[in-house]
Amino acid sequence: MIVTLSGYGRDGRFGMMITAMSGLEQAIPSATRTEVGGLTVDELQAGEARIKRVMYPPGWRWSSDMAPVTGTSSCQHAHVGFLAQGAMEMSYADGCTSRYEAPAFVVVEPGHDGWVVGDEAVVAVEFSPAE
Repeated sequence: MIVTLSGYGRDGRFGMMITAMSGLEQAIPSATRTEVGGLTVDELQAGEARIKRVMYPPGWRWSSDMAPVTGTSSCQHAHVGFLAQGAMEMSYADGCTSRYEAPAFVVVEPGHDGWVVGDEAVVAVEFSPAE
């Protein structure tokens, strides 16, 4: 875990600001990093597949943050992977819901809305075929 402490604030008083980042959220030097819809995605090509680490900040929701980027009413991608940190919930148009809490294997069908549950960032590792 990385912890950052700072000293004097704008008002001249001493204070501490603590920013904690788990090792799961640190940059991966060999990965390509992109930021889209509030997400940070680190991606590697692995033979005929792709491995992605996706970091979802607290408060993130697909229908609020990604729908404006994609122009669709729900996520049209399937997700297969491992939830390494945090918790997420999914809902579908038919009313079905699912919830994942780390550590957990994750299989999510297309056509979902998803959101971060709680105040902890979500870190997921996803596997998909190369495009």
